[in-house]
Amino acid sequence: MANLRRALLNNIPRILNSTNRSSVVPSPIRSETLYRPSFCPFSRVYSSNDKIQSLDIDLSNEESKRRLCNRLLYRSKQRGYLELDLILGKWVEDHIHSMDENGIKALVDVLDLENPDLWKWLTGQEQPPEAINTNPVRNSLSF
Repeated sequence: MANLRRALLNNIPRILNSTNRSSVVPSPIRSETLYRPSFCPFSRVYSSNDKIQSLDIDLSNEESKRRLCNRLLYRSKQRGYLELDLILGKWVEDHIHSMDENGIKALVDVLDLENPDLWKWLTGQEQPPEAINTNPVRNSLSF
C-alpha cells in the first residue's frame, strides 16, 4: 500500500507537466448532465411571472384517490417544521377525505408554500399576499 502511494506521489508532477496529451486515456464518464429519475405521479410547472400549475389529479377510482390522499397527508405531516407538522397534519387528516378536486388543488397550493412564510401567515405575524389570502384551505387553517 505504501509503495503504491509513493509511486503515485512521485509520478503526479510528471503527469501534470506532461505535454503529450495523446497518451491520456479519455475518461469513460461522459461530461453530460445526469438527471435523477422522478418518481412523482404528477408534475408541477412554475413560471417566474405567475404561478402556472399543472396538476394531474385522478379521482376516478378509489386506489388513485387513496394514493393521492396518502401522499398529501404525508407532505402535510412531514414538513420539517414541528408546529406546521402538527397543525397542518391534523387539519389535512380531518378534511382530506371530504375534499373535491378544487379543494385538493388548493391544498397542494398551500403545501407548496415555504414553511416560515406559511407559519407567519397562519399565526397572523404578517399579512399574506392576496393570492394566498383567497385560498380556502389557508383561510380555514387560520386561527
